[in-house]
Amino acid sequence: MVQKPIEKQSEVPSPCVRNCCLDDKDVCVGCLRSIDEIVGWGSKSNQEKLTILARCESRKEARSK
Repeated sequence: MVQKPIEKQSEVPSPCVRNCCLDDKDVCVGCLRSIDEIVGWGSKSNQEKLTILARCESRKEARSK
């Protein structure tokens, strides 16, 4: 049996919720990623993706205040 590399086995899923619309700061109102984060998602490492998700969470908290 051939195993996939560890990084591929635990791939960080996209936070996309199919509500794609950018605000005036080019941040998606659905997933809260910037346009650059969305476009580059597929080429990012898992660590980079986790960093992006943390930024999304910060944006979510900032919007709820």
